[in-house]
Amino acid sequence: MATSALDPLPDILIALPVVILACKAGAQLVRRIGQPPVVGEIAVGILLGPSLLGWLWPQAGAWLFPDSVLPYVGVLGNLGLLAFMFLVGLELDLGSLRGHSRTAVAVSQASIAVPLVLGSLLALAMYGSFAPEGVGKPQFVMFIAVSMSITAFPVLARILTDRGLYRTRVGALAMACAAVDDVTAWCLLAVVVAAAQSSSPFEAVTTALAALAFTLAMYYVVRPLLARWARRAERAYTESLVLVVLFSGLCLSAFGTDEIGVHALFGAFLFGVVTPRGSRVIERQAARLRAFTVPVLLPLFFVTTGLRTDLTLLASDPRQWLWAAAVIAVAVLAKWGGAAGAAGLAGQNRRDAMSIGALMNCRGLTELVVLNVGLSLGVIGPDLFSILVLMALLTTAVTSPALDLIRRGRSGEEPTAPPVDGPDTVGAAHAGDAVAGGDVVAGADVVAPADPSEASDASGRPVRRPAGVR
Repeated sequence: MATSALDPLPDILIALPVVILACKAGAQLVRRIGQPPVVGEIAVGILLGPSLLGWLWPQAGAWLFPDSVLPYVGVLGNLGLLAFMFLVGLELDLGSLRGHSRTAVAVSQASIAVPLVLGSLLALAMYGSFAPEGVGKPQFVMFIAVSMSITAFPVLARILTDRGLYRTRVGALAMACAAVDDVTAWCLLAVVVAAAQSSSPFEAVTTALAALAFTLAMYYVVRPLLARWARRAERAYTESLVLVVLFSGLCLSAFGTDEIGVHALFGAFLFGVVTPRGSRVIERQAARLRAFTVPVLLPLFFVTTGLRTDLTLLASDPRQWLWAAAVIAVAVLAKWGGAAGAAGLAGQNRRDAMSIGALMNCRGLTELVVLNVGLSLGVIGPDLFSILVLMALLTTAVTSPALDLIRRGRSGEEPTAPPVDGPDTVGAAHAGDAVAGGDVVAGADVVAPADPSEASDASGRPVRRPAGVR
Protein backbone atom coordinates (compact mmCIF):
# COMPACT_ATOMS: atom_id res chain seq x y z
CA MET A 1 0.00 0.00 0.00
CA ALA A 2 1.43 3.33 -1.03
CA THR A 3 1.26 6.01 1.59
CA SER A 4 0.46 9.48 0.40
CA ALA A 5 1.31 12.42 2.57
CA LEU A 6 -1.28 14.45 0.68
CA ASP A 7 -4.13 11.96 0.83
CA PRO A 8 -4.27 9.70 3.92
CA LEU A 9 -7.67 8.28 2.87
CA PRO A 10 -6.30 4.97 1.47
CA ASP A 11 -4.43 4.33 4.72
CA ILE A 12 -7.51 5.20 6.78
CA LEU A 13 -9.68 2.84 4.71
CA ILE A 14 -7.36 0.01 5.74
CA ALA A 15 -6.85 0.94 9.39
CA LEU A 16 -10.51 1.50 10.29
CA PRO A 17 -11.94 -1.92 9.32
CA VAL A 18 -8.93 -3.72 10.82
CA VAL A 19 -9.45 -1.97 14.16
CA ILE A 20 -13.24 -2.33 14.19
CA LEU A 21 -13.24 -6.01 13.19
CA ALA A 22 -10.39 -6.87 15.57
CA CYS A 23 -12.19 -5.23 18.51
CA LYS A 24 -15.43 -7.00 17.59
CA ALA A 25 -13.62 -10.33 17.45
CA GLY A 26 -11.96 -9.64 20.80
CA ALA A 27 -15.29 -8.72 22.37
CA GLN A 28 -16.97 -11.89 21.08
CA LEU A 29 -14.07 -14.04 22.24
CA VAL A 30 -14.09 -12.80 25.83
CA ARG A 31 -17.88 -13.05 26.03
CA ARG A 32 -17.49 -16.79 25.51
CA ILE A 33 -15.53 -16.97 28.76
CA GLY A 34 -17.99 -14.81 30.69
CA GLN A 35 -16.21 -11.46 30.41
CA PRO A 36 -17.81 -8.12 29.42
CA PRO A 37 -16.93 -7.11 25.83
CA VAL A 38 -14.87 -4.12 26.97
CA VAL A 39 -12.19 -6.48 28.31
CA GLY A 40 -11.61 -7.89 24.83
CA GLU A 41 -11.68 -4.44 23.24
CA ILE A 42 -9.12 -3.04 25.68
CA ALA A 43 -6.91 -6.10 25.17
CA VAL A 44 -7.09 -5.82 21.37
CA GLY A 45 -6.21 -2.13 21.56
CA ILE A 46 -3.11 -2.97 23.61
CA LEU A 47 -2.12 -5.86 21.32
CA LEU A 48 -2.27 -3.63 18.23
CA GLY A 49 0.06 -1.11 19.86
CA PRO A 50 3.76 -1.19 20.74
CA SER A 51 3.15 -3.73 23.51
CA LEU A 52 2.84 -6.59 21.00
CA LEU A 53 2.45 -5.77 17.29
CA GLY A 54 4.89 -2.88 17.42
CA TRP A 55 7.32 -5.02 19.43
CA LEU A 56 7.14 -8.27 17.40
CA TRP A 57 6.61 -6.75 13.96
CA PRO A 58 7.28 -3.00 13.97
CA GLN A 59 7.04 -2.78 10.17
CA ALA A 60 3.47 -4.08 10.29
CA GLY A 61 2.55 -1.63 13.03
CA ALA A 62 3.99 1.27 11.03
CA TRP A 63 2.18 0.06 7.89
CA LEU A 64 -1.17 -0.26 9.64
CA PHE A 65 -0.88 2.98 11.61
CA PRO A 66 1.31 5.42 9.68
CA ASP A 67 1.74 8.89 11.09
CA SER A 68 -0.69 10.30 8.53
CA VAL A 69 -3.51 8.12 9.92
CA LEU A 70 -3.10 8.60 13.67
CA PRO A 71 -4.67 12.09 13.96
CA TYR A 72 -7.79 10.96 12.09
CA VAL A 73 -8.13 7.78 14.13
CA GLY A 74 -7.79 9.88 17.28
CA VAL A 75 -10.43 12.40 16.20
CA LEU A 76 -12.95 9.73 15.19
CA GLY A 77 -12.28 7.81 18.41
CA ASN A 78 -12.83 10.95 20.48
CA LEU A 79 -16.11 11.64 18.67
CA GLY A 80 -17.22 8.13 19.53
CA LEU A 81 -16.13 8.70 23.11
CA LEU A 82 -18.10 11.96 23.35
CA ALA A 83 -21.21 10.22 22.04
CA PHE A 84 -20.68 7.37 24.49
CA MET A 85 -20.33 9.77 27.41
CA PHE A 86 -23.59 11.43 26.33
CA LEU A 87 -25.27 8.00 26.39
CA VAL A 88 -23.83 7.25 29.84
CA GLY A 89 -25.27 10.53 31.12
CA LEU A 90 -28.61 9.83 29.45
CA GLU A 91 -28.82 6.39 31.04
CA LEU A 92 -27.71 7.56 34.48
CA ASP A 93 -30.95 7.53 36.46
CA LEU A 94 -30.54 8.59 40.07
CA GLY A 95 -34.06 7.25 40.64
CA SER A 96 -32.30 3.95 41.32
CA LEU A 97 -31.45 5.41 44.73
CA ARG A 98 -35.09 5.00 45.73
CA GLY A 99 -35.07 2.81 48.83
CA HIS A 100 -31.27 2.61 48.89
CA SER A 101 -30.21 6.23 49.22
CA ARG A 102 -28.54 6.13 52.65
CA THR A 103 -26.70 2.86 52.07
CA ALA A 104 -25.76 3.82 48.50
CA VAL A 105 -24.33 7.18 49.55
CA ALA A 106 -22.41 5.63 52.45
CA VAL A 107 -20.95 2.80 50.36
CA SER A 108 -20.14 4.96 47.35
CA GLN A 109 -18.45 7.64 49.40
CA ALA A 110 -16.41 5.04 51.31
CA SER A 111 -15.43 3.44 47.99
CA ILE A 112 -14.11 6.85 46.91
CA ALA A 113 -12.64 8.08 50.21
CA VAL A 114 -10.51 4.99 50.89
CA PRO A 115 -8.96 4.93 47.38
CA LEU A 116 -8.38 8.68 47.61
CA VAL A 117 -6.41 8.27 50.84
CA LEU A 118 -4.45 5.17 49.87
CA GLY A 119 -3.96 6.44 46.32
CA SER A 120 -2.56 9.71 47.66
CA LEU A 121 -0.06 7.85 49.84
CA LEU A 122 1.00 5.71 46.86
CA ALA A 123 1.29 8.79 44.64
CA LEU A 124 3.57 10.50 47.16
CA ALA A 125 5.87 7.49 46.99
CA MET A 126 5.74 7.40 43.17
CA TYR A 127 6.18 11.12 42.55
CA GLY A 128 9.96 11.11 42.29
CA SER A 129 10.01 8.17 39.89
CA PHE A 130 7.00 8.81 37.66
CA ALA A 131 5.96 12.47 37.69
CA PRO A 132 6.79 14.20 34.38
CA GLU A 133 9.08 17.19 34.59
CA GLY A 134 7.27 20.35 35.59
CA VAL A 135 4.23 18.61 37.11
CA GLY A 136 3.55 19.75 40.64
CA LYS A 137 3.13 17.28 43.45
CA PRO A 138 -0.48 18.36 44.27
CA GLN A 139 -1.69 17.78 40.69
CA PHE A 140 0.09 14.43 40.41
CA VAL A 141 -1.18 13.19 43.76
CA MET A 142 -4.75 14.32 43.11
CA PHE A 143 -4.84 12.64 39.71
CA ILE A 144 -3.51 9.29 40.96
CA ALA A 145 -5.93 9.39 43.89
CA VAL A 146 -8.91 10.05 41.61
CA SER A 147 -7.83 7.37 39.13
CA MET A 148 -7.91 4.83 41.97
CA SER A 149 -11.49 5.76 42.88
CA ILE A 150 -13.18 5.11 39.52
CA THR A 151 -15.99 2.59 38.99
CA ALA A 152 -17.18 1.68 35.48
CA PHE A 153 -20.92 2.24 35.82
CA PRO A 154 -21.85 0.89 32.34
CA VAL A 155 -19.69 -2.24 32.65
CA LEU A 156 -21.15 -2.94 36.07
CA ALA A 157 -24.65 -2.82 34.56
CA ARG A 158 -23.61 -5.28 31.86
CA ILE A 159 -22.14 -7.75 34.34
CA LEU A 160 -25.23 -7.65 36.55
CA THR A 161 -27.53 -8.22 33.60
CA ASP A 162 -25.48 -11.08 32.15
CA ARG A 163 -25.66 -12.84 35.52
CA GLY A 164 -29.35 -12.27 36.16
CA LEU A 165 -28.65 -9.99 39.12
CA TYR A 166 -29.96 -6.73 37.68
CA ARG A 167 -33.34 -6.83 39.45
CA THR A 168 -32.12 -8.39 42.67
CA ARG A 169 -31.65 -6.47 45.89
CA VAL A 170 -27.84 -6.61 45.71
CA GLY A 171 -27.92 -5.62 42.04
CA ALA A 172 -30.13 -2.59 42.67
CA LEU A 173 -27.91 -1.49 45.55
CA ALA A 174 -24.73 -1.92 43.49
CA MET A 175 -26.20 0.17 40.67
CA ALA A 176 -27.26 2.89 43.10
CA CYS A 177 -23.77 2.95 44.64
CA ALA A 178 -22.16 3.12 41.20
CA ALA A 179 -24.44 5.98 40.15
CA VAL A 180 -23.40 8.11 43.12
CA ASP A 181 -19.77 7.05 42.67
CA ASP A 182 -19.81 8.06 39.00
CA VAL A 183 -21.15 11.54 39.66
CA THR A 184 -18.71 12.14 42.52
CA ALA A 185 -15.70 10.83 40.60
CA TRP A 186 -16.43 13.03 37.57
CA CYS A 187 -16.73 16.07 39.81
CA LEU A 188 -13.37 15.25 41.40
CA LEU A 189 -11.76 14.76 38.01
CA ALA A 190 -13.12 18.12 36.89
CA VAL A 191 -11.33 19.70 39.85
CA VAL A 192 -8.08 17.92 38.92
CA VAL A 193 -8.34 19.01 35.28
CA ALA A 194 -9.00 22.61 36.32
CA ALA A 195 -5.98 22.54 38.67
CA ALA A 196 -3.72 20.94 36.04
CA GLN A 197 -4.62 23.44 33.33
CA SER A 198 -4.41 26.51 35.55
CA SER A 199 -1.22 28.44 36.09
CA SER A 200 -2.29 29.87 39.46
CA PRO A 201 -4.74 29.10 42.29
CA PHE A 202 -6.85 32.08 41.23
CA GLU A 203 -7.19 30.69 37.71
CA ALA A 204 -8.10 27.26 39.09
CA VAL A 205 -10.84 28.77 41.27
CA THR A 206 -12.11 30.81 38.30
CA THR A 207 -12.28 27.68 36.15
CA ALA A 208 -14.12 25.77 38.88
CA LEU A 209 -16.65 28.59 39.31
CA ALA A 210 -17.17 28.79 35.54
CA ALA A 211 -17.75 25.02 35.41
CA LEU A 212 -20.26 25.30 38.26
CA ALA A 213 -22.09 28.12 36.48
CA PHE A 214 -22.17 26.07 33.27
CA THR A 215 -23.59 23.07 35.16
CA LEU A 216 -26.30 25.17 36.81
CA ALA A 217 -27.21 26.74 33.46
CA MET A 218 -27.48 23.30 31.85
CA TYR A 219 -29.69 22.01 34.66
CA TYR A 220 -31.96 25.00 35.24
CA VAL A 221 -32.09 26.52 31.73
CA VAL A 222 -31.23 23.90 29.10
CA ARG A 223 -32.99 21.01 30.85
CA PRO A 224 -36.46 22.66 30.93
CA LEU A 225 -36.03 23.85 27.33
CA LEU A 226 -35.13 20.33 26.24
CA ALA A 227 -38.14 18.93 28.11
CA ARG A 228 -40.51 21.29 26.25
CA TRP A 229 -38.79 20.60 22.96
CA ALA A 230 -39.05 16.83 23.54
CA ARG A 231 -42.82 17.07 24.02
CA ARG A 232 -43.12 18.94 20.72
CA ALA A 233 -40.72 16.58 18.97
CA GLU A 234 -43.12 13.67 19.46
CA ARG A 235 -45.58 15.21 17.01
CA ALA A 236 -43.92 18.12 15.20
CA TYR A 237 -40.42 17.02 14.13
CA THR A 238 -38.96 14.28 12.00
CA GLU A 239 -36.88 11.70 13.83
CA SER A 240 -33.79 12.55 11.77
CA LEU A 241 -34.02 16.13 13.04
CA VAL A 242 -34.14 14.86 16.62
CA LEU A 243 -30.94 12.89 16.02
CA VAL A 244 -29.26 15.96 14.54
CA VAL A 245 -30.28 18.09 17.53
CA LEU A 246 -29.03 15.51 20.05
CA PHE A 247 -25.65 15.14 18.33
CA SER A 248 -25.28 18.88 17.84
CA GLY A 249 -26.21 19.49 21.46
CA LEU A 250 -23.65 17.08 22.86
CA CYS A 251 -20.94 18.59 20.63
CA LEU A 252 -21.78 22.18 21.66
CA SER A 253 -21.95 21.23 25.34
CA ALA A 254 -18.58 19.48 25.00
CA PHE A 255 -17.17 22.58 23.30
CA GLY A 256 -18.47 24.73 26.17
CA THR A 257 -16.70 22.77 28.91
CA ASP A 258 -13.55 22.53 26.80
CA GLU A 259 -13.49 26.31 26.42
CA ILE A 260 -14.01 26.75 30.16
CA GLY A 261 -10.92 24.64 30.81
CA VAL A 262 -12.67 21.44 31.88
CA HIS A 263 -12.40 18.51 29.47
CA ALA A 264 -14.93 18.21 26.63
CA LEU A 265 -16.06 14.84 28.00
CA PHE A 266 -17.74 16.58 30.94
CA GLY A 267 -19.91 18.62 28.59
CA ALA A 268 -21.06 15.56 26.62
CA PHE A 269 -21.82 13.69 29.86
CA LEU A 270 -23.68 16.68 31.30
CA PHE A 271 -25.80 17.08 28.16
CA GLY A 272 -26.83 13.43 28.53
CA VAL A 273 -27.78 14.01 32.16
CA VAL A 274 -30.09 16.95 31.32
CA THR A 275 -31.67 15.32 28.24
CA PRO A 276 -35.23 14.29 29.16
CA ARG A 277 -36.09 10.64 29.75
CA GLY A 278 -39.36 9.00 28.80
CA SER A 279 -39.60 10.45 25.28
CA ARG A 280 -39.85 7.58 22.82
CA VAL A 281 -38.52 9.64 19.92
CA ILE A 282 -35.42 10.62 21.92
CA GLU A 283 -34.92 7.05 23.06
CA ARG A 284 -35.13 5.77 19.50
CA GLN A 285 -32.61 8.30 18.23
CA ALA A 286 -30.31 7.64 21.18
CA ALA A 287 -30.48 3.95 20.25
CA ARG A 288 -29.51 4.77 16.68
CA LEU A 289 -26.63 6.93 17.87
CA ARG A 290 -25.52 4.10 20.15
CA ALA A 291 -25.86 1.49 17.40
CA PHE A 292 -23.24 3.28 15.31
CA THR A 293 -20.87 4.88 17.80
CA VAL A 294 -20.40 1.93 20.17
CA PRO A 295 -19.39 -0.75 17.63
CA VAL A 296 -17.83 1.51 14.98
CA LEU A 297 -16.28 4.64 16.52
CA LEU A 298 -15.53 3.57 20.09
CA PRO A 299 -13.02 0.85 19.05
CA LEU A 300 -10.90 3.65 17.58
CA PHE A 301 -10.58 5.08 21.09
CA PHE A 302 -9.40 1.68 22.34
CA VAL A 303 -6.72 1.44 19.69
CA THR A 304 -5.64 5.03 20.39
CA THR A 305 -5.24 4.02 24.03
CA GLY A 306 -3.40 0.88 22.96
CA LEU A 307 -0.97 2.87 20.81
CA ARG A 308 -0.19 4.99 23.87
CA THR A 309 0.31 1.91 26.06
CA ASP A 310 3.75 0.34 25.96
CA LEU A 311 4.15 -2.58 28.34
CA THR A 312 7.69 -3.11 27.07
CA LEU A 313 8.62 -0.10 29.21
CA LEU A 314 7.89 -2.28 32.23
CA ALA A 315 9.99 -5.15 30.90
CA SER A 316 13.05 -2.93 30.59
CA ASP A 317 13.19 -2.35 34.35
CA PRO A 318 12.13 -4.99 36.92
CA ARG A 319 11.35 -2.21 39.39
CA GLN A 320 8.52 -1.12 37.10
CA TRP A 321 6.79 -4.45 37.66
CA LEU A 322 7.07 -3.93 41.41
CA TRP A 323 5.41 -0.54 41.04
CA ALA A 324 2.75 -2.13 38.82
CA ALA A 325 2.07 -4.75 41.49
CA ALA A 326 1.82 -2.00 44.12
CA VAL A 327 -0.64 -0.02 41.97
CA ILE A 328 -2.86 -3.07 41.38
CA ALA A 329 -2.73 -4.08 45.05
CA VAL A 330 -3.66 -0.61 46.30
CA ALA A 331 -6.40 -0.26 43.67
CA VAL A 332 -8.05 -3.56 44.62
CA LEU A 333 -7.57 -3.23 48.38
CA ALA A 334 -8.84 0.34 48.50
CA LYS A 335 -11.83 0.06 46.18
CA TRP A 336 -13.01 -3.47 46.98
CA GLY A 337 -12.15 -3.25 50.65
CA GLY A 338 -13.63 0.21 51.11
CA ALA A 339 -16.92 -0.66 49.41
CA ALA A 340 -17.27 -4.08 51.05
CA GLY A 341 -16.43 -2.72 54.50
CA ALA A 342 -18.94 0.12 54.20
CA ALA A 343 -21.63 -2.25 52.90
CA GLY A 344 -21.03 -4.58 55.84
CA LEU A 345 -21.27 -1.71 58.32
CA ALA A 346 -24.50 -0.62 56.60
CA GLY A 347 -26.11 -3.96 57.41
CA GLN A 348 -25.41 -6.09 54.33
CA ASN A 349 -24.51 -9.71 54.90
CA ARG A 350 -20.96 -10.81 54.16
CA ARG A 351 -21.69 -12.29 50.73
CA ASP A 352 -23.62 -9.28 49.51
CA ALA A 353 -21.01 -6.88 50.91
CA MET A 354 -18.21 -8.75 49.12
CA SER A 355 -20.28 -8.79 45.91
CA ILE A 356 -20.77 -5.03 46.06
CA GLY A 357 -17.05 -4.56 46.69
CA ALA A 358 -16.15 -6.72 43.69
CA LEU A 359 -18.54 -4.78 41.45
CA MET A 360 -17.32 -1.37 42.61
CA ASN A 361 -13.75 -2.50 41.83
CA CYS A 362 -14.65 -2.78 38.12
CA ARG A 363 -13.06 0.11 36.20
CA GLY A 364 -13.41 -0.62 32.49
CA LEU A 365 -13.73 2.07 29.85
CA THR A 366 -14.36 4.82 32.42
CA GLU A 367 -10.85 4.38 33.79
CA LEU A 368 -9.35 4.56 30.31
CA VAL A 369 -11.14 7.86 29.75
CA VAL A 370 -9.64 9.26 32.94
CA LEU A 371 -6.15 7.98 32.13
CA ASN A 372 -6.20 9.46 28.63
CA VAL A 373 -7.20 12.80 30.14
CA GLY A 374 -4.21 12.62 32.49
CA LEU A 375 -1.80 11.68 29.71
CA SER A 376 -3.11 14.43 27.43
CA LEU A 377 -2.67 16.99 30.21
CA GLY A 378 0.87 15.74 30.87
CA VAL A 379 0.08 14.90 34.51
CA ILE A 380 1.34 11.34 34.00
CA GLY A 381 3.91 9.95 31.57
CA PRO A 382 3.80 6.94 29.21
CA ASP A 383 5.31 4.56 31.76
CA LEU A 384 2.76 5.23 34.50
CA PHE A 385 -0.01 5.42 31.90
CA SER A 386 0.86 1.87 30.79
CA ILE A 387 0.85 0.64 34.40
CA LEU A 388 -2.55 2.20 35.08
CA VAL A 389 -4.03 0.80 31.83
CA LEU A 390 -2.85 -2.64 32.91
CA MET A 391 -4.52 -2.07 36.29
CA ALA A 392 -7.77 -1.07 34.58
CA LEU A 393 -7.74 -4.19 32.42
CA LEU A 394 -7.01 -6.59 35.29
CA THR A 395 -9.50 -5.09 37.75
CA THR A 396 -12.20 -5.25 35.10
CA ALA A 397 -11.36 -8.81 34.07
CA VAL A 398 -11.39 -10.10 37.66
CA THR A 399 -14.89 -8.77 38.41
CA SER A 400 -16.95 -11.48 36.71
CA PRO A 401 -15.06 -14.54 38.05
CA ALA A 402 -14.87 -12.96 41.51
CA LEU A 403 -18.62 -12.38 41.51
CA ASP A 404 -19.26 -15.96 40.38
CA LEU A 405 -17.01 -17.29 43.16
CA ILE A 406 -18.60 -15.13 45.87
CA ARG A 407 -22.16 -16.03 44.91
CA ARG A 408 -21.52 -19.70 44.18
CA GLY A 409 -24.28 -21.82 45.66
CA ARG A 410 -26.53 -18.80 46.12
CA SER A 411 -30.08 -19.70 45.14
CA GLY A 412 -33.26 -17.72 45.22
CA GLU A 413 -31.87 -14.19 44.89
CA GLU A 414 -34.35 -11.67 46.24
CA PRO A 415 -35.81 -9.71 43.34
CA THR A 416 -36.65 -6.04 43.60
CA ALA A 417 -39.62 -4.49 41.91
CA PRO A 418 -38.76 -1.97 39.19
CA PRO A 419 -39.68 1.66 39.80
CA VAL A 420 -43.30 2.49 39.05
CA ASP A 421 -42.37 5.38 36.79
CA GLY A 422 -39.41 6.20 34.60
CA PRO A 423 -36.92 3.73 33.12
CA ASP A 424 -36.94 0.43 34.92
CA THR A 425 -33.17 0.11 34.95
CA VAL A 426 -30.14 2.35 34.99
CA GLY A 427 -28.15 2.03 31.80
CA ALA A 428 -30.64 -0.55 30.55
CA ALA A 429 -32.32 -0.65 27.20
CA HIS A 430 -35.03 1.95 26.96
CA ALA A 431 -38.53 1.07 25.89
CA GLY A 432 -37.74 1.60 22.23
CA ASP A 433 -34.52 -0.39 22.10
CA ALA A 434 -33.71 -4.04 22.02
CA VAL A 435 -30.50 -6.00 21.90
CA ALA A 436 -30.05 -9.05 19.75
CA GLY A 437 -26.77 -10.86 19.96
CA GLY A 438 -25.25 -7.93 21.83
CA ASP A 439 -26.19 -5.29 19.26
CA VAL A 440 -28.84 -2.60 19.54
CA VAL A 441 -31.94 -2.80 17.40
CA ALA A 442 -33.88 0.45 17.44
CA GLY A 443 -37.64 0.52 17.56
CA ALA A 444 -38.21 -2.83 19.28
CA ASP A 445 -40.10 -3.26 22.50
CA VAL A 446 -38.63 -6.55 23.66
CA VAL A 447 -35.22 -8.12 23.96
CA ALA A 448 -34.31 -11.34 22.24
CA PRO A 449 -31.19 -12.42 24.12
CA ALA A 450 -28.52 -14.35 22.32
CA ASP A 451 -28.12 -16.64 25.31
CA PRO A 452 -31.21 -18.09 27.05
CA SER A 453 -29.51 -17.59 30.40
CA GLU A 454 -29.68 -13.87 29.79
CA ALA A 455 -33.45 -13.87 29.35
CA SER A 456 -34.39 -13.78 33.00
CA ASP A 457 -33.11 -12.85 36.42
CA ALA A 458 -32.70 -15.17 39.36
CA SER A 459 -36.43 -15.00 40.10
CA GLY A 460 -37.34 -16.09 36.58
CA ARG A 461 -38.67 -12.73 35.43
CA PRO A 462 -37.55 -11.35 32.05
CA VAL A 463 -34.86 -8.72 32.19
CA ARG A 464 -33.69 -6.26 29.58
CA ARG A 465 -30.05 -6.17 28.60
CA PRO A 466 -28.35 -2.78 28.79
CA ALA A 467 -28.29 -1.23 25.37
CA GLY A 468 -24.72 -0.65 24.36
CA VAL A 469 -23.14 -0.64 27.80
CA ARG A 470 -19.55 -1.76 27.78
